[in-house]
Amino acid sequence: MIKFLNLKKINKPFEATFQEKLKHFFEEGWYILGNEVTKFEENFAQYCGLKYCVGVGNGLDAITLTLKAYIALGKLQKGDEVIVPSNTYIATILAILQADLVPVLVEPKLETFNINPHLIEEKITPRTKVILPVHLYGQLCEMENIEAIAKKYNLIIIEDSAQYHGAFSQFSQSYLSHTKTFSFYPGKNLGALGDAGAVVTNDLKLYETIKMLRNYGSQVKYENEIIGVNSRLDELQASFLNIKLPYLDKENNNRREIAKRYLSEIKNKNLQLPFCNDIQKHVFHLFVIRTENRINLQKYLYENGIETMIHYPIAPHKQKAMTFLNHLSFPISEKIHNEVLSLPLNSSLTDEELNFIIKILNRF
Repeated sequence: MIKFLNLKKINKPFEATFQEKLKHFFEEGWYILGNEVTKFEENFAQYCGLKYCVGVGNGLDAITLTLKAYIALGKLQKGDEVIVPSNTYIATILAILQADLVPVLVEPKLETFNINPHLIEEKITPRTKVILPVHLYGQLCEMENIEAIAKKYNLIIIEDSAQYHGAFSQFSQSYLSHTKTFSFYPGKNLGALGDAGAVVTNDLKLYETIKMLRNYGSQVKYENEIIGVNSRLDELQASFLNIKLPYLDKENNNRREIAKRYLSEIKNKNLQLPFCNDIQKHVFHLFVIRTENRINLQKYLYENGIETMIHYPIAPHKQKAMTFLNHLSFPISEKIHNEVLSLPLNSSLTDEELNFIIKILNRF
């Protein structure tokens, strides 16, 4: 069976180095917010081309704490509206709700899976304060159009980059002014050994506020300035991320090479391949195809020894937890959720496995 994702194989090259780090970890005896977290925050901020990074417990908290920090700084108020794509993973919307803000869903483009900038303006009201684009599956959103809208209406941009680790150094200083939130869930392009997340920004006040929020609202131990939570990047996870970060560009390039083969060699009129007009702006966290025969295709692939995944089977506004959104209709988003299927794409794939996957897909 060709696994969709073989984390054991992906992380194997880093095992010996991590074992050494683990030994040092026990010898040092500092387990929370130590040198490894500080080092990763410095390294990842530099990698992203931004000044500050705050390590937090997971990607959901990265968005939630960013929104709460803006509230603490007086730039947002509870009840303000946040523009968000209707086909994102539900965590993006949960973060908005947990910050006592209101999600306003906007349809994506069918081709790119990313939010359609041309539909944003019609959803803007006097309560709209934030646009929260999601670089879904690893493809960069149309940021120039989104930036123009944000500037016109004086809106904050917070990027959900949970699936988009990399390539930031190529883009304009305007783009680099945004706050970006990340997940380092084990399956990400830069994955930890458990849950982990981060916020990266050039805004010093935002950075300092999120640092307090993640640590009970405290800068000095036992002195609590604001109401915070416990969401600190774990020292061991930071240690592992420090080991893997220097290899992230190589990982992304490997993914692009696999994607190039899929895009050029899959020839099947029953399958809609992902749109990509600039492969350097796509890090291919996932390679997502569409088909009206998804159930049959997934079964066919499994029977031929190929494991696939569905990202994601249920649209957020159709989730039982989102009863206040259940009455809404987003036909493009619903079509995407009903048709998408993710193929294996990661550095653990061999040429032989890739050849086999392409051959079997072309026979469907």
